Amino acid sequence: MKYKNFYDLHTHSEHSFDGHHSCSLMCETAVEKGLQGIALTDHCEIDSKDCDFDKLCGNQFFDTSKCAYVFENSIKVFRGIEMGQAIYNKPLAESILNKYKYDFVLGSIHNLENMEDFFFLDYKDYDVYELLQKYFETIYKLCEWNKFDSLAHLTYPLRYITGKYKIDVDLSRFKEIIDEILALLIKNEKALEINTSGYFNELKDILPNAEIVKRYKELGGNYITIGSDSHFCDKIGMGIEQGMDAALKCGFTHITVYKNRQPQFIEIK
Repeated sequence: MKYKNFYDLHTHSEHSFDGHHSCSLMCETAVEKGLQGIALTDHCEIDSKDCDFDKLCGNQFFDTSKCAYVFENSIKVFRGIEMGQAIYNKPLAESILNKYKYDFVLGSIHNLENMEDFFFLDYKDYDVYELLQKYFETIYKLCEWNKFDSLAHLTYPLRYITGKYKIDVDLSRFKEIIDEILALLIKNEKALEINTSGYFNELKDILPNAEIVKRYKELGGNYITIGSDSHFCDKIGMGIEQGMDAALKCGFTHITVYKNRQPQFIEIK
């Protein structure tokens, strides 16, 4: 392992609709792989239909809290959540965040309002630039809401537009709104996530790309989190080393972890 301080701050257990393994097994695997810390950040998709959020979030928080206690001498376990589409139902999102004392909250957008996840769209039927413009506008509104710690996988749609459908996108067309998003993160002292899932799917790159991460730094950004977005035990930690390489190249010397929603700097070494 190239780095001593090795943290995976975006993972999904069986409490996510697309997860597969228990929180305990996720933590055991992280220990076996030599990680110093893992954030269990299961999905809470606020616009999900017919979801029992009390049951979903209650069970997940119980299990992550139990793991934080059981594994306290082996690894740092951060009780997290990935709050998807929070701005589509702010009162519900805020009630969940007030009820459970998470260590770490990821904010994300997986779909435009009243549409399917970008994963399911057939991009032959859409103007991808129009979709992306609406996506970035929605991300900006999420950043205005400002009740998360780190913005997850900015440019998420490219995982499918470019990765799966092989459609090249000129992101320079969105430079102005991306800068506005980054500036708002910086103003609110929020982190930008380096999501390494692209390294083990068709995209073969981080989300967002290094150019955007570097731009966040140039504009004054200080907080970076790195996560694999793993939904399987065997993918825990995948790409984190390359993510730290990218962070260093973009000018960062530390990653950020969160305990009780408070940032703590961890040197990249």
